[in-house]
Amino acid sequence: MSLWDRLRGSAGGGRSAEVTGYLRDWAGARTGVEAFVEPRTMVTETTVLFVAQDGEWTRRRVSSPEAAKKLARSLRIPIYDVQLVGYPRRMRDYDARRRVSRERDRREDLEG
Repeated sequence: MSLWDRLRGSAGGGRSAEVTGYLRDWAGARTGVEAFVEPRTMVTETTVLFVAQDGEWTRRRVSSPEAAKKLARSLRIPIYDVQLVGYPRRMRDYDARRRVSRERDRREDLEG
């Protein structure tokens, strides 16, 4: 591991184990979870997106698409390439519901 990796905290077993533990816990606490691999870009590293049945989601960096596939297999959840299948509609619907809820809460606070 290079000095740069240590400073960024993006490499090394500790970080990987932390991410894996978080994703295992997250998936275990929800139903109907599916994984979506997002490719590395000029701006971001490879990520895996977990989406629950209700559309709630979480995203974490992973070392490679293969690492994401290995994790999904170990959790026995389906995994897809987001470039091939796109993002699930339930994820966008979940985000829309949250936006409406936040706006309603903000208005209620202002009316106080």
